Order: sequence, then C-alpha cells, then structure tokens
Amino acid sequence: MSIFDVGRLCMKIAGRDAGRTCVVVEQLDNTFVLVDGDTRRRKVNLKHLEPLPEMVELGSGASHEVVSREFKKLGLPVWETKPKQRVARVKAESKINKKEVKKGKKKKE
Repeated sequence: MSIFDVGRLCMKIAGRDAGRTCVVVEQLDNTFVLVDGDTRRRKVNLKHLEPLPEMVELGSGASHEVVSREFKKLGLPVWETKPKQRVARVKAESKINKKEVKKGKKKKE
C-alpha cells in the first residue's frame, strides 16, 4: 500500500499545473502515476505531487467524466478542455494558374 494509491487527492507542486488539485487515476510504476482533475490528464513524477489527506472512490484507469463527477461532488474545480474550432482556410491558387493569367493580360489585340 502506497501513499499515492488510486483515488488519492494530490496537489501539483511543479510544472505548468503547479498549485492545482488532482487525483491519482492509475499507478504506472514506482515513480510515475497518471493524474486527472483540475490538471491536464497526464503522467506525473511522484516528486511533483504532494498528497492530501482526502481520498476519492475511483477504479483504476477511471475516465475523465468519472473524475469530473467526483470533483463536482467535493466542490472542486475541474479542468475542462474545449475542442478546437476549425477555421475555414482559403485555398491558394496554384502558380501555374497565376502564370497563365499574367500571360493572358500581356496579349495585344
């Protein structure tokens, strides 16, 4: 039994998500765990986590939806990503078409 068992609430203390609350979703090996919650779902070194006294009931490898449901029960914020909006791109004309247009303009009648 480890301090960082599945369901353990933790605080990130290093990196871009430092200061955010997360939960251990899966134990990967002796030095890395998979976390989710108010952070991006990712593989994290145990040295970058500080365990909190609370535990959450989760199964190993729980989905983001399950984690967000548990965080909302506790009143904690959850990291929500929005899908990128596709921007309509204008296709560039090919160089061949441009050359033909230029040649056409130079013709004298």
